[in-house]
Order: sequence, then structure tokens, then C-alpha cells
Amino acid sequence: MATEAKYSIVREVGRGSYGVVYEAIVNQTRSKVAVKRMHCNVPENVELALQEFWALQSIQRQHENVIQLEECILQNGQVFQPISHRYRKSDSHLLLIETCLKGRRCMDPKSACFLWFVMEFCDGGNMNEYLLSRSPDAQLNNSFMRQLSSAVAFLHRNQIVHRDLKSDNILISHRRGSPIVKVADFGLSKVCQGKGNVNQHRFSSACGSNFYMAPEVWEGHYTAKADIFALGIIFWAMVERITFRDGDTEKELLGTYICQGKELIPLGEALLENPNMKLQIPLKNKKSMPDDLCKLLHDMLAFNPKERLDAFQLEVRIRQISYGKKRQRSVS
Repeated sequence: MATEAKYSIVREVGRGSYGVVYEAIVNQTRSKVAVKRMHCNVPENVELALQEFWALQSIQRQHENVIQLEECILQNGQVFQPISHRYRKSDSHLLLIETCLKGRRCMDPKSACFLWFVMEFCDGGNMNEYLLSRSPDAQLNNSFMRQLSSAVAFLHRNQIVHRDLKSDNILISHRRGSPIVKVADFGLSKVCQGKGNVNQHRFSSACGSNFYMAPEVWEGHYTAKADIFALGIIFWAMVERITFRDGDTEKELLGTYICQGKELIPLGEALLENPNMKLQIPLKNKKSMPDDLCKLLHDMLAFNPKERLDAFQLEVRIRQISYGKKRQRSVS
């Protein structure tokens, strides 16, 4: 007797280098979910898929501002099997891990192999599109900055370093009325082994998106504080609506940079070339942000990681800034 499908694909909502995202319906409850399909045809894709799975599976409890993984399903040919810490690793799952470790495909090359990630559905698209389709709003920016700071602090407490924070890797949900940000796309993330301060772990593989990479990432020696630099780029661009056009996709993206003639240089790369460079914050209008926000951005974008805020300090500082807070009317 044939088993009824658990999900029904509704439409494609996004496509990237490593996978396709669909809107889907849970057939039993009729609730919406997002389904991300990653093709495990080459070791690089397998590693990205497993990194995302391991990061989201390692979180013991959920956070409102981190995308929620409902389940992960491994497809090998016509066979579909859920994978998680609750299930014994199947031969196909072990072959995926072996592929990742050996750097060559260990599965049957004739069988299609995919990882399907079933996640909560975010109806607001990504944060980049969401903000650029609206007029600047200081209160909304403040809300997003607080939510993102909380999310990254949560990830770092759980020993997860994202390593690819940018505005189009952040999704928006309207489930509770007001917009809620969701940090997503954990393909480049790292789950640090052991307990202790996440900032003590060192990474050597340079990865991420150029315009959001910290100076030390360009060098290939960095810590979790690289995530804070990326957030600093996002926050600064969000407040002043600083954008650039992506050379590959031609999309307009939020991000800050240094101009050298007609060339746009990523801020992290420019700081690496000139560590003593003074950042002009704010860039456009001195009245666009209060002094406490300027100081916060400088502390997030410090060239020296030792002088940069960590996620836990940022979570506290972001609540103290005056930018975007509602002013109470005085009663005479």
C-alpha cells in the first residue's frame, strides 16, 4: 500500500548556487512550510548541506529570531529517510559523511541524492528586499537590530558561528503581526566543539560574502567576532540605506564599502590594507544617527578583533542606544 506524501510542493520561492527553496503544505495539517532542496552531487555541496543540518540540529531549544528546522530528509534515489540524532545513521547518511571527509562522491553516481530541509515558512521574503521596498523607518531598524543581536548572541551561546551574515540571509516573518527577523542559511556555519567561550575558537578557512567579511577573515585567521563585524556592516547600511549592486546577480544589496575611484572596496579588505583608516560614520548625514549609535558601530567594526564587541556585549549595548526609540510626549 502506497504511503501518502507528507508534504505537497506549492511553488518555487528562491534558487541559489546550492539549492532550491519551495513553499509547501503539510498535508495533514494544511500548514505552510518552506522546503529547501540541496543537491548532494559533489563533495562541496554535501559539506554545505551537512554544515547546515549539524548547526540547526545542535540547537537544543528554539529562538524566535533563528529559523526553525522541522526535519531533514535524505533522499537517495527513490528512498526517503528522516535524519536526526534520534535516528540510527543509515548507510546513505554515512556515505554522505564519508563523501564530505574524503572529498569525493561515495554514493552511487547513478542515484539522485538530495537533502530536504523542512523549515518554518517566512512570508516576508528576505530582509534586504523587505527594507528596500519601504521608506526608512528608525523604529523598524531599531527592532531589527535588537532582534539580530539577540539571535547572534543565542547562536554564540550555543557554540555556533554563522560566518555568512548578510541582509539576504535573513528572512522576515509576519506570523505575529509585526515583522520578525529570522537568521537563516547556515551552510557556512561552524559548530564549535566543547564548552566555554565561543570567542576562543579559531578558524582558518576564509569564507563568507566579500562585502561583509571582517579584515581578519580576509587573512584567514579569525574568531566568532567576525559575525559582529558582519552585523556592523548590516546595521550601518540599514540605518543610512547604503547599497551596492552585486556583480553576479545585479541585485541591489544593503552593505557598506570604501570607494576608490569607481571601484567599490569591501570595508574589511580596505581596513586590512589600512588598519588606521578612520571610518566616516555616519557617511551621508550627521543627523541620521545619534552619537551612541555611531560609537556602537565603531565598536562593532573595529579593525582589531580584541577591541571589537562580542555578541554578548552587543546584546546589552543595543538596548541602550537612543536611535529609533519612541519618544514619550510630555504632559503639561
